[in-house]
Amino acid sequence: MFRFESPYFLYLLIIVPVLIVIFIISEYVKTKRIKKFGDPELMKSLMPNATRYRPAIKFSIVCLAMIFMILLIARPQFGTKTETVTKKGIEVVIALDISNSMMAQDVLPSRLDKSKNIISRLVDNFDNNKIGLVLFAGDAYTQLPITSDYVSAKMFLNNISPSLISRQGTAIGAALNLAMNSFTPQQGVGKSIIVITDGENHEGGVMEAVKAASDKGIQVNVLGVGSVDGAPIPVSSGSDYKKDNSGNIVVTKLNEQMCQDIARQGNGIYARVDNTNSAFRALEKQLDTLSKADIDTKVFSQYNEQFIPLAWIVLVLLVLEALIMNKKNPLFRNVKLFS
Repeated sequence: MFRFESPYFLYLLIIVPVLIVIFIISEYVKTKRIKKFGDPELMKSLMPNATRYRPAIKFSIVCLAMIFMILLIARPQFGTKTETVTKKGIEVVIALDISNSMMAQDVLPSRLDKSKNIISRLVDNFDNNKIGLVLFAGDAYTQLPITSDYVSAKMFLNNISPSLISRQGTAIGAALNLAMNSFTPQQGVGKSIIVITDGENHEGGVMEAVKAASDKGIQVNVLGVGSVDGAPIPVSSGSDYKKDNSGNIVVTKLNEQMCQDIARQGNGIYARVDNTNSAFRALEKQLDTLSKADIDTKVFSQYNEQFIPLAWIVLVLLVLEALIMNKKNPLFRNVKLFS
């Protein structure tokens, strides 16, 4: 199969007929000017070395070279070759807390935005790893099945907000169970669940879910977002804070002890997310300890580039054009060819 990789360069071919028209006009004007000086046959005898056809031949060669040069930069390709690529990596499922308490701003710009920033940086640094995303508040659901499509991962990440789950709470246990079911059945590949939460108002069944993950060889790492001193929760208007039934401002605090217990039971690490990059660096270092395995094999079809043949044609044409003189060569005065 034949194709051009960059066919838009072929529009440059329109230059060639324009140059031909310009050349014809210039030759016509030159002939008229010569006639003004006298009879063309007489002028020919006065200019014995002048040639009528060589400039046209040289111009034709230049045009041909230009055509092949344009074809060259359009990257003609012919035939295909197949290449099998095997990727080694790990599988990571992120369980992200999107409860209203994650809107607190004791971590800037907010707990949720900081968490999304960490996930985005993690995806940017992934190469061959697979990633999945589970969101939870009072309920949990899969936002992104495990995949190597990092573009989709970042696209889904941009649309995350607490409004995606109406039921409030912190169903970490449900999120862990859902994350466990998100992994592929492949054996020998390192698998990790990353829980990102402030851990507040968590529901039951958390440690049972962590143990079940650990028994399956799945590492559970936890990023605790927020401060132990806590912060108020902005309401949708942004100018006020959430209040309890008594009218007091609700302060949400990081449940650090619970986060540490999950990480310990899950054979992972706990890191507190603050306004530095320490949690991100600790998480990356921990993921690097996981065993990598062949997680994806793809067969690519690549077209064979036809650069070299066209390049040689262009080179030969330009050399030939340079060797042809604009006037008759005295050594071949009597040769009538191209005179």
